[in-house]
Amino acid sequence: MGYGNYSAAAHAALTAGRTHLGGSEVFAQRQCHALMNPKGLKVRECRDSKDHPDSLGIIFALDVTGSMGDIPHLLATKELPNFMKLLTACGVAHPQLMFMAIGDANSDQAPLQVGQFESTAELMDQWLTWSYLEGHGGGTGEESYDLAFYIAAQHTDMDNWVKRKRKGYLFLTGDEIPYPAVSRHHIEALVGEKLDEDVPLEEVIAAAAETYHVFFLIPDLARGKRCEARWRNLLGNHTICMESPADACAVAAAIVGLTEKLIPDLATLGGIISSNGFDRQHVGSTVRALRDYAALLKLPQAKSSYAATPPVGQWWKRLFE
Repeated sequence: MGYGNYSAAAHAALTAGRTHLGGSEVFAQRQCHALMNPKGLKVRECRDSKDHPDSLGIIFALDVTGSMGDIPHLLATKELPNFMKLLTACGVAHPQLMFMAIGDANSDQAPLQVGQFESTAELMDQWLTWSYLEGHGGGTGEESYDLAFYIAAQHTDMDNWVKRKRKGYLFLTGDEIPYPAVSRHHIEALVGEKLDEDVPLEEVIAAAAETYHVFFLIPDLARGKRCEARWRNLLGNHTICMESPADACAVAAAIVGLTEKLIPDLATLGGIISSNGFDRQHVGSTVRALRDYAALLKLPQAKSSYAATPPVGQWWKRLFE
């Protein structure tokens, strides 16, 4: 997938037409869309083409439980065109976006929904708004984020990796901790595959990190208090605690630019964001959210607020290769 050209004007028109609409109007699905149902899923492909000879796969795995509907709504009504605009400004010429929707496999009807990699505004918007915002969750403080890592590792195929050994990007959004393992029962029920045993979370993250730079975006500091420590233990400074859900797109685009070495430092990043229409407050909150990750990349004058990386096994190294 991923054919066709992106039009910023078309994308802005799509979102502008629904800025006044509520979540239930923008996301009209009342069950999992048939094309996003992962049962029998083989592979989602991010392919080069004549229009996109240097494709780069980017996945947004969105928590769509009750407390997390603000980020999908912001994407669909305002922020997704800004994400694409910032990627272009950072020098990323051929991104292909895929959306997943994640809930709780122990309680929700549709805890896993999987779109396609796309390059055009219309198709990106289609898959995003086809997502069913079930709005529940299990109430245990855990969600099935493990499923996003599993799908990325086992059911995607990207030319950026196959042809160029260039990793894609996997951004999960959420405000809870993950389950400790991928349940073989959940995989059989949702995807139709039989696993011999449950897969520990660390192993499935490591598998995804073979071909993706993986990040967990927490929507604000208040919600970070209940889940940041666990995610930081798993992902270190690939855990990004933002100040507002509205920063998600700017933060994600900036991460791509920084990781691809297209942006040399945070000062340059702030200038790029500012010159693309973001106000001073938005620029400041985005830069602050990325200080720890910038320190991990050893950018000039970047210092982490964390004294040391957490104790990890050998799988951890794959995050930084």
